[in-house]
Amino acid sequence: MKRIFSGMLVVVSLLQLSAQELYMPRNIKRAYEKGTRDISGAPGKSYWQNKGIYNVDVKVDANTKTVSGKETIVYSNNSPDNLNELAIRFVNNLHKPQSPRSGSVSKDFLSAGLKIKSFIVNGEKYDINSDDWGTVEKVKLKSPLKSKSKSEVKVEWEYPLSVQSGREGQIDPETFYVAYSFPRISVYDDYNGWDMLPHSDRQEFYNDFNDYSFAITAPKNYVVWATGDFLNPEAVLQPEYLKRYKASLKSDKLMHIATEQEMRSGKVTQQNKWNVWKFKANHITDFCFALSNHYVWDAASVQLKTKRASVQAGYKAGAKDFEHYVDWMRYNLDWFSKNWPGVEYPYNVMTAIQGYADMEYPMMINDTSIPDDLQDARLTADHEIAHTYFPFYMGVNETRYAFMDEGWATTLEYLIGIDENGEEKAKDFYKNFRVKKWINDPSAEQDQPIITMSTQVSGSGYGNNSYVKSSLSYLALKDYLGDELFKKALHHYMDNWNGKHPVPWDYFNSMNTGSGKNLNWFFQNWFYTNNYIDLKVAGASQMNDLLTVNVANVGGFAIPFDAVLSYEDGTTEKLHFSPSVWEKDQKLTDLVIPIKKKVKSVKLDGDLFMDYTPENNSKTL
Repeated sequence: MKRIFSGMLVVVSLLQLSAQELYMPRNIKRAYEKGTRDISGAPGKSYWQNKGIYNVDVKVDANTKTVSGKETIVYSNNSPDNLNELAIRFVNNLHKPQSPRSGSVSKDFLSAGLKIKSFIVNGEKYDINSDDWGTVEKVKLKSPLKSKSKSEVKVEWEYPLSVQSGREGQIDPETFYVAYSFPRISVYDDYNGWDMLPHSDRQEFYNDFNDYSFAITAPKNYVVWATGDFLNPEAVLQPEYLKRYKASLKSDKLMHIATEQEMRSGKVTQQNKWNVWKFKANHITDFCFALSNHYVWDAASVQLKTKRASVQAGYKAGAKDFEHYVDWMRYNLDWFSKNWPGVEYPYNVMTAIQGYADMEYPMMINDTSIPDDLQDARLTADHEIAHTYFPFYMGVNETRYAFMDEGWATTLEYLIGIDENGEEKAKDFYKNFRVKKWINDPSAEQDQPIITMSTQVSGSGYGNNSYVKSSLSYLALKDYLGDELFKKALHHYMDNWNGKHPVPWDYFNSMNTGSGKNLNWFFQNWFYTNNYIDLKVAGASQMNDLLTVNVANVGGFAIPFDAVLSYEDGTTEKLHFSPSVWEKDQKLTDLVIPIKKKVKSVKLDGDLFMDYTPENNSKTL
């Protein structure tokens, strides 16, 4: 039997809680004062965000490995400020030899980067030399972009695809993942102005919610997969493959739209020298695409509450894990929609491409093949698709606050893993792949509070904050609130900030309001400290029918844990304690447990919350 001990042990009313104010940087505090953000957790009455409508024509030359294009951006400056500069972001300049990076790279990673061929703002031409541009650069404007006005920006550019494929580049000589492929206007927001943080290949991305229309010119026999709705399949596919594609949009069963042999035979695409593939996606933070002339093309679809979503995979023939991807992804979309986070998959398509990145993009994932470990392969897909909600449904700033998306994706990966693999296997994977790497980290001096900006931590410190500790905090809060109230609060946060740009304080405040509880003590404990996980049985005694266990929280984190009681008659009992036991005193708690038998020993077990010194977690009476 497992007894649950929660608020019964430490009863603290909201009225008794000191309204602990969480530290807030002055720029964030200023946003609250201006009314762009509200202490309730919702966007403030004065909240705004800018937007671009992008019409992009892009061409991929499979021989020269060059991407060239031209775009027109209708940019809405919804801010209260006149903008005298325009910040242009081009992530692929990371490949330039002189660009700062978080680690070393091979020669095949390096390239010449972006070449701006033409740059026009509101009809005025600019003489742009992009040779010295990094991943984000400011252009001084001849005329300001007025507040509450729209402007037209036209850019023509080209850049070479990196030989080495990571998040983008040449997967093989005839397969390309084309991401971050167009110059874009960087985010101008209410708390920091222009986002000028360079991309270093560690921290990820922060983009506006824009509308994208792409016309992608690809060579004959190359199939294109992309973000958004596929607008012109009739123009680029031959009749048999068009028929299969359309059938997949209504089919629950896996369909092989094209085999490797069919792709190579010239039967799949229209036999023009070049085909133009058109895609459109609105109110999305990014757009990417992939193309190949020999990848297998599988597809099916899944019926969700309000729509049927297409699920597709492109991969090298013989990749045993990718042969399952369509079925896995159908399950993903349905499970995430119905369970955790319990919000319907918001888009019409999800596509997986076999590459080398293990990386998420709106409506697409780019995963390494793991053919000899299908459980690991499937969890990789789970994690990347979970990112649909964080950072794409919720436009979090991954560059500054990676824990706002990676921590949630890690949590959702674990929760769906329970359903896929059973609780024991899911826990083993989470502990071995996630928690052990942090709690046993010999370089613990890299451990910084989760709230630390992601650009200010590196190495294991970045991974621990972004993935492990943040995920544990979400699971601890789930345990503290219980599933029903936790989901209610989570949905309140997601409803507040869907399609917008939340910062951590919006999460904290939304969860407070959504749960009806002042959780600041919990957020202070988990996000603002150098705490870790280390419980200790400081003492244990039995007086008649009461067992008192003195538990010291040496590490400091407010974690849930089990107390396993071993009785002298050989039986055992497991009692669960939620993080509420730490609400009054986060360093020491006395568990007072009614019992009916003589206790021989007591042992503390944090389960997922693995202890730094487990040897002092037990006591013999």
